[in-house]
Amino acid sequence: MTAFDIQDWTREQLQAVEHALDQWVTADAPAALGEAMRYAVLDGGKRLRPLLVLASAGACGGDRLLPWMHDAAMRAACAIELIHAYSLVHDDMPCMDNDVLRRGKPTVHVKFGEAGALLAGDALQTLAFELLTPEHSEIPAQVQARLCGLLARGAGHAGMAGGQAIDLASVGGRLSLAQLRRMHRCKTGALLETSVLMGGVAAQADTMASQALLSYGQALGVAFQIVDDILDVTADTAVLGKTVGKDADNNKPTYVSLLGLDGAQKEAALLAEQAQQALAESGLADTQALQALAAWVLQRRH
Repeated sequence: MTAFDIQDWTREQLQAVEHALDQWVTADAPAALGEAMRYAVLDGGKRLRPLLVLASAGACGGDRLLPWMHDAAMRAACAIELIHAYSLVHDDMPCMDNDVLRRGKPTVHVKFGEAGALLAGDALQTLAFELLTPEHSEIPAQVQARLCGLLARGAGHAGMAGGQAIDLASVGGRLSLAQLRRMHRCKTGALLETSVLMGGVAAQADTMASQALLSYGQALGVAFQIVDDILDVTADTAVLGKTVGKDADNNKPTYVSLLGLDGAQKEAALLAEQAQQALAESGLADTQALQALAAWVLQRRH
């Protein structure tokens, strides 16, 4: 049996995702809107969310995935990346975090103006749902509907948008550990959890597999945010690709400010182990890609 190579797997998946995004995020929208959308999405980012979609679909289906399942998984992978990209465009704007650097280049509102950035984010959000509901597709309508529902809940008031609202409301305040966990489960964890679940839906995962993916995604989502908090105080701006120290400058509560650097690192390691344990108990045939992505989240430097 050939040993699993996460670098080869990641390279292959990323090539497919980049090709699909390049095809689906077109430049023909009026008045430079398409250019702003492409600037926000293409040629940058870790693509962790698409990778999680594809890894979970592979874990549930493996070589048994039908062509329409592959199509559904790729559309879900790109759709969730569009939602993530739109959220970053809006988060960076002066009315939110007021940041000027993202993925090593000027933020969208710096490049295209505030109105242009607002519209680009809006258009990326709606395009995500368009991708999930293609006309004349073999993807069953029930699968399309479930994917849309998952993405809407992960991005909406009970997920990412709600978490951002808590984040903004907590600036200068003091949160308990439970409150901080809730904020990050919504703000960051929800879309990572949704990524894993969407891959399962595309591959027609059964109830047991879906529950294992949920447990994995919940633990991984919070671990990712804790590592983000750690990198905000330990990383270099040139390596991270965005301004470091912003949370402290804005007096935002983080895992580091609440637990200290050592405590935050231990919490992230515990959650990463919980994610791995969920996979070990899942009964899924091939979880190597999901295992490797969980390890990367804990060890990442950018």
